[in-house]
Amino acid sequence: MPDDAKPKPEKSEKQKLWERISARPDWIVVERMRVNGFWPAGETLPEDPPDEVKERAALEVERARLLKSALAVQHPEQALKAENQRRIEVSRKKKAERKVLREAAARERREAFIKKKRATLVHLGLGVSGGLEKTGADEARLQAFELPVLRDGNDVAAAIGIPLGELRWLTYHRRGAPLVHYHRYDIPKKTGGARHISAPKGKLARAQQWVLDAVLDKVPASAHAHGFVRGRSVVTNARPHVKCKSVVNLDLKDFFPTITYRRAKGLFEHLGYGEHVATVLALLCTEPPRVLVEHDERRTHVAIGERVLPQGACTSPAITNLLCRRLDARLAGLARRLGLAYTRYADDLTFSGDTVDERALLGAVRRVIAAEGFVVHPDKTRVMRKGRRQEVTGVVVNAKPSIAREQWRSLRAVLHNCAKHGLASQNREQHPDFAGHLAGKVAWVRMVDPRRGAQLGLLLQRALARP
Repeated sequence: MPDDAKPKPEKSEKQKLWERISARPDWIVVERMRVNGFWPAGETLPEDPPDEVKERAALEVERARLLKSALAVQHPEQALKAENQRRIEVSRKKKAERKVLREAAARERREAFIKKKRATLVHLGLGVSGGLEKTGADEARLQAFELPVLRDGNDVAAAIGIPLGELRWLTYHRRGAPLVHYHRYDIPKKTGGARHISAPKGKLARAQQWVLDAVLDKVPASAHAHGFVRGRSVVTNARPHVKCKSVVNLDLKDFFPTITYRRAKGLFEHLGYGEHVATVLALLCTEPPRVLVEHDERRTHVAIGERVLPQGACTSPAITNLLCRRLDARLAGLARRLGLAYTRYADDLTFSGDTVDERALLGAVRRVIAAEGFVVHPDKTRVMRKGRRQEVTGVVVNAKPSIAREQWRSLRAVLHNCAKHGLASQNREQHPDFAGHLAGKVAWVRMVDPRRGAQLGLLLQRALARP
């Protein structure tokens, strides 16, 4: 039987139903759906959504274009290459447009940052700028201390009386800098070695003086602190230890370098300033130790440690006094329990009494000092009993506040010879202002022992009156 004579397979009911439905117009399908209860009576077909109509039209246009293009193409490889090139051009155009938008957005952000940077302090160096976005202040706490309310760098600059740009220049932290705000030099210590001094230059010195006068001096130091406190001196520091059977003296090692930038910043935050202002004030009052490095004829001051209180800044003693209030309270409480007197002059700690267990006292004191973040100098602990000279911050305290006998005799002899032979005869160390040098020594004696100071004052007048 030939192939075309083979009977065709019968269609399934499903196929037959689909052909009948496909062959009928929509209104017949809807009518049958109404009869069978699948479409509400009297309701017509819904309109196609506008977006779908628009998209279908666009697709039909594209379909027609593709069909036309397919019928016209005689070289498929060239057509494919042309299509790829067209897509590349479209991609390049879109990429260029996106680049323009990105550059415009970046330019806007940069201009906004520059404007903000000029208007406030947003960055003051690596490692110190983390809290600059936290402006504001605890006004109630500041008013309790009678401190100026400062909320941001603009307030600080206005209070000091300098432009914001100058404040930024004074506080910006650099690990390496061609110029710094300090003069550095060494002065010899009486006990040997050298004391490293960092004296602030003019503009920074004026800013630090404002911080001292307007902020630090407004907060009272501990009653046991006598160094760099108005109305107190080495004499008031020595007076509680007069006529005691035992005097114990300790020194704190590297006192100012122990106070880091973070501790100074924490102090200003404790007083009520927000982190922004506390950062600015702490940067004004601290500086890292530096060494001068020369390379390719370029001089750079390179930081070799973290920022600390410089010895030479007027703010350093006041900051240490305020940070030592808890140390003073703990050591004074310890002294009271042991029946002793306690005073502190900067890094010099003194205890005295008639019954002193030196070993127990020193052990307890070292533990408290270590807990407060300080270190006892191992070579400067002295226990002075009644049978020998007892000296507290240069003042002899055995019977009354006085100066050492040899110091008194030496100065009296120099003044006597000056009165007899002239000032130049005794200026063996070639002091540029020898008269002022002698006047300072006499003023020191007059403060400690007024009677002897008056005697030396008469000798000084005679020496100065000599032609």
